[in-house]
Amino acid sequence: MTRNKLIVALDFPTLQEARRCVLTCAETVHYYKVGMELYYAAGNEIIAFLKEHQKQVFLDLKLQDIPNTVSRAVRILTRLGVDMINVHASGGLKMMQAARQSMQEQVQTLGITPPKLIAVTVLTSMDETEFEVLNYKTSVAEQVVSLAKLAKQAGLDGVVASPQEAAGIRQACGDDFLIVTPGVRPLGEDTQDQRRITTPAQAIKNGADYIVVGRPITQAADPQAVARAIEQEINFKK
Repeated sequence: MTRNKLIVALDFPTLQEARRCVLTCAETVHYYKVGMELYYAAGNEIIAFLKEHQKQVFLDLKLQDIPNTVSRAVRILTRLGVDMINVHASGGLKMMQAARQSMQEQVQTLGITPPKLIAVTVLTSMDETEFEVLNYKTSVAEQVVSLAKLAKQAGLDGVVASPQEAAGIRQACGDDFLIVTPGVRPLGEDTQDQRRITTPAQAIKNGADYIVVGRPITQAADPQAVARAIEQEINFKK
């Protein structure tokens, strides 16, 4: 499949609503994020539906537990044939290494293309004030870069981070390290529960490989038109 920079978040409570959105945006959107809400509601049925329609899938379950548990979970999720899976970088180096090893073993056993394995750094809903309550001794930006470097050390393909930190990650981790950025809002859109945000064009300019956009597209009167406008914006960012 071609490299698609826009990932649309299917944040729906039912399979029917998600399917309707995918069919509405079929001509424009080729990469979708399936998060906890939809996956818990629809399970593997939504993955099968997206693959039947030749879509790429980012399975966003943000795994975090002891290394053995995450390793076993990643082994199972790898079988689904999705294109990207994530864990929490704050789970630590050993947890991320175990996830990577488990995925590699499963890929070799099944003879399939490996999904990208990436790590969540700091949620884009958090600002500096909320971050300070957690008693970290660094700024959000410093913590994000530190976790990105740890993910790279663990052998992961990239990270999820705010577009505001993308430039720092790119500088610290190099050009081959994937940066996936939620917290992207077109000009004039409500920020909702996102805090560290930028526009689509600015996210790409900062170094993001993929931008994740949900409600500004999925709740629009014409989702495909909004998605098409975002695609045009990021393709002509210069």
